[in-house]
Amino acid sequence: MSSSRTPQYLAKVLTSILGCEPSELALVPDAEGFVKIKDLLKALHEEGFGYVNRSHLQEITLSIPDPPIEICDNRIRAKDRSRLPSPSTAETPPGQLFAAVRRRAHPVVLERGLQPAHGNHILLAAEREAAIKIGRRIDPQPVILTVAVEACRRQGTIFHQAGEGLFLADVIPPGCFTAPPLPKERLKPARAEASTQSEPAAPSPAGSFTLDPEDILQAPGGGFVRRTAKGKKIDPKRFKRDSWSREKPPWRR
Repeated sequence: MSSSRTPQYLAKVLTSILGCEPSELALVPDAEGFVKIKDLLKALHEEGFGYVNRSHLQEITLSIPDPPIEICDNRIRAKDRSRLPSPSTAETPPGQLFAAVRRRAHPVVLERGLQPAHGNHILLAAEREAAIKIGRRIDPQPVILTVAVEACRRQGTIFHQAGEGLFLADVIPPGCFTAPPLPKERLKPARAEASTQSEPAAPSPAGSFTLDPEDILQAPGGGFVRRTAKGKKIDPKRFKRDSWSREKPPWRR
């Protein structure tokens, strides 16, 4: 095994990140010093530690006596946090900061502003590139907001500095940031109506004929008047049968 992939080497890397400068990987520990394991792994993968997964973190706690890290559920922290800087109120933050949101949250953010998730703070970056890097941990194509710091402060937002180039905020009100316009909905192509071909009419039996409805007109009295193809009336008497009596069969005579 390469010396750069041993549990001892990875433990030193994690001690430096989690116990000294988590902001170098755009990580912000909570009040107890924990960061989410999934966020740590994504940050490590960005820095060339693509092989690291949760099992490697567990290996450190099992193979090294008095391991320098501790894992609690889905969180991890350094045991020695004496050099870990704590967030402080930003007296003179930059004029604009950048925040990343998921694409599916884009319409809601435009309407309601940016709210922290699960009681956490909103993470902002002083550089747009850093915000994109942070945003790609939650969405392959994040939406980047440009936050007007002074407009937020006038509405009561307090900013804290969480490391070099990183800031925290409790809320970003609507109207205090600019964002890309919502993507236009793609018009669904209209479904082409299926052309229904009429089935060919069945041939008429020999000796039969087809009555054209146009040759029959309803008379005002409710009866029908037959007409010729040229529209002339046909005398109905022509169709009356002569009266005749049926002859009895020979066996009844």
